[in-house]
Amino acid sequence: MNPGAQHTDGTAEPAAQHTDGTAEPAAQPLRSDAERNRARIIAAARKVFGRDGLNASMASVAREAGVGIATIFRRFPSKEELVAAVFADRMDTYVAAVAAALEHPDPWDGFAGFIETVCAMQAADRGFADILTMTFPAAKALEARRAEAYNGFLALIARAQDSGHLREDFTSRDLVLLLMANAGVVNATGDAAPDAWRRLVALMIQSFQAPARGPLPDPPGEAALYQAMLRASQSITSPEPGKAADVVKHR
Repeated sequence: MNPGAQHTDGTAEPAAQHTDGTAEPAAQPLRSDAERNRARIIAAARKVFGRDGLNASMASVAREAGVGIATIFRRFPSKEELVAAVFADRMDTYVAAVAAALEHPDPWDGFAGFIETVCAMQAADRGFADILTMTFPAAKALEARRAEAYNGFLALIARAQDSGHLREDFTSRDLVLLLMANAGVVNATGDAAPDAWRRLVALMIQSFQAPARGPLPDPPGEAALYQAMLRASQSITSPEPGKAADVVKHR
């Protein structure tokens, strides 16, 4: 190793020490190279996750980026951190969609338009389809944006119900169920029937309208839905078999 030498991701190795114990000055990190590597990894992950969903491996992201798996883990020590970085802008768009819906002069059209917009975002990006059906407790910024969107959606529900167009027994948990169902349709149909999700969403929106045709079963509890979303995220962020030792060996 060269004292102060750069890793391929732009981070610096520790500086060497003189015999008296004082350290030689380390070379400054190549910040531009590190940032370029980070951007390349995020772009590759966006492509891979968008195409294959969040079940795609970190190794497939490394291949797409043209870097080693150890470089990926130096920049993003966990898959959860990479996911949060990749989808930060998508979450911003998600929050903006709620804000736009709340500004719509017609409460029902704002509500229905938001449902269509978010489901279209799922259809366009399999990774984002998964994001909206999972939760990532360690990704504080991502979860803060999700909470912001959720609070806005509560206001959307109240406006639409007050207008008399949204059935009274609709709850925010019904949105989670719809997003889970839509993600399933998107993942199952893929390129074979890319617009199948539109029929599902249209059917669901019509079923949400008042007056209701009849009573519904009770929705799942909030804690139960949270556990389902957490379990789904844990299934894709668990360490990949055979990768941990390889990463340690190359660090």
